[in-house]
Amino acid sequence: MPQLQSKLDEITHNTRKLVQPERLAISEQTIAELFETGIEDRVLAAGATAPEFTLPDAISGKPIRSTDLLALGPLVINFFRGRWDPYCVTELEVWRDLYPELRERGAFIVAISPETLRQSDFAVQQYGIPYPLLQDANSALAEQFGIAYSVSAALQRYYRSILVNIPFINSGKNVMAPVDDAVWKMPLPATFVVGQDGVIRFAEAHADFRVRPEPEDVLAAL
Repeated sequence: MPQLQSKLDEITHNTRKLVQPERLAISEQTIAELFETGIEDRVLAAGATAPEFTLPDAISGKPIRSTDLLALGPLVINFFRGRWDPYCVTELEVWRDLYPELRERGAFIVAISPETLRQSDFAVQQYGIPYPLLQDANSALAEQFGIAYSVSAALQRYYRSILVNIPFINSGKNVMAPVDDAVWKMPLPATFVVGQDGVIRFAEAHADFRVRPEPEDVLAAL
C-alpha cells in the first residue's frame, strides 16, 4: 500500500530547497498560530454522529447526499483545501489509486473542498479522479465537522504574493470584485470514516497541512 506521508515529506523537502526562508517562515508561523487556537481539539471525534450533507458534484453538478451513500455502504470523507495545494493533490491521487480496493470493501469516498465546481472539474480531468469531488461553499460543512478556520491577514498576503487567488478559486469572483470574508474560510485537511449508522468510526485532522492520515489506517477503520 502506498505510504502517503512519505510522499508529502518529499514535497516538504523539495519546497525547503526552492522557497526563500522568509516565505517559509510565514507558513511555519501560521501553522503554529492555527495549532494554538485549539482547533484540533474541536474536530468531531470517533463516536460522534456525522453531520448529514447534500453537496453538488463537480462533474454532474447534481446533488450528492450522504444519506444515499450511507444507505449503500460506509463512507470515507476527505476534506481538502483545493487543487492549488500539491499536498492535497498528492492525497487525492493516492486515494485514486486505492479506489478499487475501497470499493471491494463495499465503501464509498467523496472529497470535499470550498473551491468552485469548475476548479474541482479541472482536478477530476487532470488527475483522473474516479470518485466525487464536492463543493462545500464557504466551508459550511467543514464548520460542522469542527475543521473550518479563517485565513489570517498575513497568510492572505502570502497567498497573493505567490499568485494563489483564494477568493477566485473559492467563489469565481474577479480579483477586483469585493470579497466576502467567507471565501477566506478553509478546512483543515481531514479524513473521516462514517459507518452506515451515521457514527464516525475514524477521524483525523491536523493544523499542519503537511501531515495527513495514512490510508491503511483509514481502511482499517472500515
